[in-house]
Amino acid sequence: MTRTIAVTPDRRRAAPRLTPEVVPGVHRLEHAFTNCYLLADGDMWTLVDAAFPHTWGPLIRSAHELGLRMRDLQGIVLTHGHFDHVGFAKRAIEELGVPVFVHAGDRRLAAHPYRYRREHTPFVYPLVYPRSLGPVAGMIRAGALKVKGVEEVSELPGEGVLDLPGRPEVVFTPGHTFGHCALLLPDRETLLSGDAIVTLDPYKGIPGAQIIAGAATADSAQALRSLDAIRATGARVLLPGHGEPWLDGVDAAVASARAIGRS
Repeated sequence: MTRTIAVTPDRRRAAPRLTPEVVPGVHRLEHAFTNCYLLADGDMWTLVDAAFPHTWGPLIRSAHELGLRMRDLQGIVLTHGHFDHVGFAKRAIEELGVPVFVHAGDRRLAAHPYRYRREHTPFVYPLVYPRSLGPVAGMIRAGALKVKGVEEVSELPGEGVLDLPGRPEVVFTPGHTFGHCALLLPDRETLLSGDAIVTLDPYKGIPGAQIIAGAATADSAQALRSLDAIRATGARVLLPGHGEPWLDGVDAAVASARAIGRS
């Protein structure tokens, strides 16, 4: 059974939570309804997504709790270039010199993480989905309005295994953004799905396996088509960018997402 650890006493923010060993060698850090993942391979490690500016301190404390050193961070892989995944990436580049990887389709977005294509204005969603107010408020307190873009990035290929700790395999899943990628850990039957499929949509505040609402999705029809690539992985565990881990296999997750559809 996994254990969850609060890594900051600051009650002004949605409290960061560290869950070690969600699957072997993969640790989940949740902050303000957003997940990033630490992939450990011995002393070396990879970070998947960078959440928010205020996640930096909790990340340092989480690494210490796990016995990892910040100087051994080998790379940050961004599943996509939205502000709630770019987060502290620029600070990591400046302070650690760590490379940041993003798909070419999201290179410009990572540099300008608020200039993203979407189908609907996000401002009407709290009126229709009042449960979204909690996640939105938590994200703002975590620094969601103060994210600095990153221009010094390395290009993430559309497929193949990355030469980084954890050896994640790229699965191209466009739709939420045009360069969105998920990451597969075949030996652990685990897919880090980013926002291609989540178990909590922060724009609706509603749990369940689903694609993100049109308030933050560039092309929902394409996002639904990308569920085929997710299903083809055959993963047993799905670790999303928002929400709790999904342990019932990707077939059930994809079926749920298709049933919920676009919003």
